Amino acid sequence: MDGIVTEVAVGVKRGSDELLSGSVLSSPNSNMSGMVVTANGNDSKKFKGEDKMDGAPSRVLHIRKLPGEVTETEVIALGLPFGKVTNILMLKGKNQAFLELATEEAAITMVNYYSAVTPHLRNQPIYIQYSNHKELKTDNTLNQRAQAVLQAVTAVQTANTPLSGTTVSESAVTPAQSPVLRIIIDNMYYPVTLDVLHQIFSKFGAVLKIITFTKNNQFQALLQYGDPVNAQQAKLALDGQNIYNACCTLRIDFSKLVNLNVKYNNDKSRDYTRPDLPSGDGQPALDPAIAAAFAKETSLLAVPGALSPLAIPNAAAAAAAAAAGRVGMPGVSAGGNTVLLVSNLNEEMVTPQSLFTLFGVYGDVQRVKILYNKKDSALIQMADGNQSQLAMNHLNGQKMYGKIIRVTLSKHQTVQLPREGLDDQGLTKDFGNSPLHRFKKPGSKNFQNIFPPSATLHLSNIPPSVAEEDLRTLFANTGGTVKAFKFFQDHKMALLQMATVEEAIQALIDLHNYNLGENHHLRVSFSKSTI
Repeated sequence: MDGIVTEVAVGVKRGSDELLSGSVLSSPNSNMSGMVVTANGNDSKKFKGEDKMDGAPSRVLHIRKLPGEVTETEVIALGLPFGKVTNILMLKGKNQAFLELATEEAAITMVNYYSAVTPHLRNQPIYIQYSNHKELKTDNTLNQRAQAVLQAVTAVQTANTPLSGTTVSESAVTPAQSPVLRIIIDNMYYPVTLDVLHQIFSKFGAVLKIITFTKNNQFQALLQYGDPVNAQQAKLALDGQNIYNACCTLRIDFSKLVNLNVKYNNDKSRDYTRPDLPSGDGQPALDPAIAAAFAKETSLLAVPGALSPLAIPNAAAAAAAAAAGRVGMPGVSAGGNTVLLVSNLNEEMVTPQSLFTLFGVYGDVQRVKILYNKKDSALIQMADGNQSQLAMNHLNGQKMYGKIIRVTLSKHQTVQLPREGLDDQGLTKDFGNSPLHRFKKPGSKNFQNIFPPSATLHLSNIPPSVAEEDLRTLFANTGGTVKAFKFFQDHKMALLQMATVEEAIQALIDLHNYNLGENHHLRVSFSKSTI
């Protein structure tokens, strides 16, 4: 029987797109141990229920609805976070592929993950289910390109270089130079914490150190593995992926540094090999040697044809954690903690309205309560867990009314309103129906303009009659110094730079929604630009 099968396999008509399709699959459940998958895709007849993932577990997965131009590397990368990929068979003519993992356990983890989160390649949803075949036997002469890519990946996984003489496609890997990755997050509409990065990247090996910082108004990180091979695997699998749906895109390159010097263990930097390090106060200064090395590194370019989103839903940093094989993280998903505790406030100056305005830059504030017995502290309830995380990331350690405020997640689930008839001196306010929420409209442009507090403010909704001098005077009256001003072409918007970030925060609190006349209320937000 095997001899007949081989003849059939060799005799399959092979068009340029179907060179990979005449491979032999072996299934212990089948009395035809060498069933041939031909160009007309006999195997696909079994899959009528398109997105079902049932069937007996197998380490061979059947992937369907692939975009026509998809590469082997992209398909292999789907499996890499879950374990070693041992074989691949592309059925280009049918837009399908078979992917074999080293263990059934890895395949089960992958199927379970992608049943909760629809995988996308090149912005197109694809479908993954167990194959009826228990292993994938491919004829190398018919599957050369796929095998070359797989060999390259395997070479990385086993710390060898690719076999000499193998042609590896450009999208496959080259030997790693450094165990340190440089990570830039594009389109950061939702917060990406050091812990989220650690969970995602730990799947590829032991993460030793992480330093996060903002450079050129972009969130960046340096992440050090124990071995350059791990760095290479992580880059291959994650470069170009989105952490959350349609945003927070990872751009990954090798750093010229080979070792990171971490001074503090806190929410900005961590050395996992040295739990004894102090936490420091506020954001750690970037080590001068690292800063100098960064100045020399070129900026990352988006790789054409880079991997498309993992399509992790907005709500789920928990799913980002699941991608790293972990359980969800408390307080990060949209269902997470929505209440923040803000402390070290200037109790002489702070009001519920000022907190509403400042925290409203990062989410829709529902309620604010300044604590009656501790007026330098307040509880702030946001609309969802992503917004509370975002506000915490951007506002913790900032100066408000001359004091460095601390922002943490509260153990409270909601902010209680005072009992009816009880006078709490205006310390609690319900903003649930405020017309000033920035994020109520789905897809609002405000989602794309969330930036850390900066000295430069973006002004909009300016009426034609208001001149530059009027705005300069208005902002100088908040107690700061206006350093620069620039109108946009249509004069409805402008950039205005204050002397310090603290002055800009003060000006935003005082002047967001300021009535400029002619039924125009000024809109103020932080800008990533400088003048």
